Amino acid sequence: MNTLQHSIVSRLPQGYQWSAGFAGSKVEPIPQNGPAGEDNLVGLKLLSHDGEKAWPIMYKLIQALNDIELECCVLECEGEPCLFVNQQDEFAATCRLKNFGVAIAEPFCELPR
Repeated sequence: MNTLQHSIVSRLPQGYQWSAGFAGSKVEPIPQNGPAGEDNLVGLKLLSHDGEKAWPIMYKLIQALNDIELECCVLECEGEPCLFVNQQDEFAATCRLKNFGVAIAEPFCELPR
């Protein structure tokens, strides 16, 4: 059974950037009024798995993205493993994950009455 087909990821609400001196190993939220830059990151968190069960799934997600040469990494963020990709690669990353059967959770907006 393909465990990715039962995985659900959600985009973290804020943008991230590499922490100074820790590129590739530590991220920090971008301030709300911070500049939009080429190095901004998007974080994806697993909703379907948590804790220790989430790490092996995240490494499978990395492999799927590495197969199409997308740079990404998994780091702990807010106590959970999160997958980080460059902001400009977000759509390619989510498309690739969808092709592997991963569901992408989207926020609902309230419709006007």
